Amino acid sequence: MQIRVINPNTTRGMTDTIATAAQGIASPGTRISATQPAHGPVSIESHFDEAISAVGVLEEVRAGERDGVDAYIIACFGDPGLLAARELTRAPVIGIAEAAFHMATLISTRFSVVTTLGRTGIIAEHLLDQYGFHHHCRRVRAAEIPVLDLEDDGDAALARIIDEGRRARDEDGIGAIVLGCGGMADLTDEIAAAVGLPVVEGVTAAVKLAEALVGLGLGTSKHGDLAFPRPKPFIGRYAHFSKGAALS
Repeated sequence: MQIRVINPNTTRGMTDTIATAAQGIASPGTRISATQPAHGPVSIESHFDEAISAVGVLEEVRAGERDGVDAYIIACFGDPGLLAARELTRAPVIGIAEAAFHMATLISTRFSVVTTLGRTGIIAEHLLDQYGFHHHCRRVRAAEIPVLDLEDDGDAALARIIDEGRRARDEDGIGAIVLGCGGMADLTDEIAAAVGLPVVEGVTAAVKLAEALVGLGLGTSKHGDLAFPRPKPFIGRYAHFSKGAALS
């Protein structure tokens, strides 16, 4: 089984971190291939960043179809381009926010999210509503650290995440914490030990869900809104999308 983990931003160090976490949790026989777009933002911290990065995600899914990938993971907590990516393939496509929310509800009746910036916390709140998990989440908390601080100032970033996690434990009446950034993929054990609660991280959660879906023989439905896009003319830099989902 090959799972393609797509880091929607263009920071190679973060892609490597995500790949290591994914491979570390994968079952024997599962091969993780981690990629990132050739063009786009170095980090994703806004609706604008997500919109730009989504095209890169779709390019990586098209490439994965040529490579025979069995499942895809979108490794940004905003799940950019998730439904569009599902349109391009019969393989399962899993966003790490949706995966983490699902897993958290299986081990606790209430959880809080600890993310990077306040503005991305609002995006997480939108996803909680969209996915139907808002009533499970007590609070979305921001450590107020830029995403790239996870790479460039890791010790300080970890300390702030742990502090926010402890406040969530003490103030929110929760049973688990969800980490709200793909760049936190390597921090789960340290945060869980420091906070004393189960910590759900989306990249690793998505790997296990992807393995389960492939093992069950379940892929993306091609009936209804997730059917392959209808071919139509695209112009300019997007002309290569003119054949819809066809590989070209």
